[in-house]
Amino acid sequence: MIIGIGIDILQNERIAQSLERFGDRFINRIFTEGETSYCEACARPEIHYAARWAAKEAAFKALGTGWSSGVRWRDIDVHRLPSGQPRLHLHGEALHRAAVMGASRFFLSLTHDQAVSAAVVILET
Repeated sequence: MIIGIGIDILQNERIAQSLERFGDRFINRIFTEGETSYCEACARPEIHYAARWAAKEAAFKALGTGWSSGVRWRDIDVHRLPSGQPRLHLHGEALHRAAVMGASRFFLSLTHDQAVSAAVVILET
């Protein structure tokens, strides 16, 4: 049964500007090491960072916390399977919140083009 759903969309340029303005400080505050390694290996890192940002925002919405309640950016981690399918991993307070809700399965869909990135997160029992 679905017990949480979240969606987010943003302009890639917004993330590109944050990367340019704040650099590593921005990256290290928001993204995990695995996410950073993946994005930096891509031809257009800002697009992949933007998709992961959208995934984190969508997860906040699915959890019903927004940026509050002790859930941190790095508590939400996007992995990529060898098939290319994205996987959502929760840690810390995000995982605790999901468990309290009764969520045991997390689904993630990402999309992006040159201008925008979007993500949908579904939490299931």
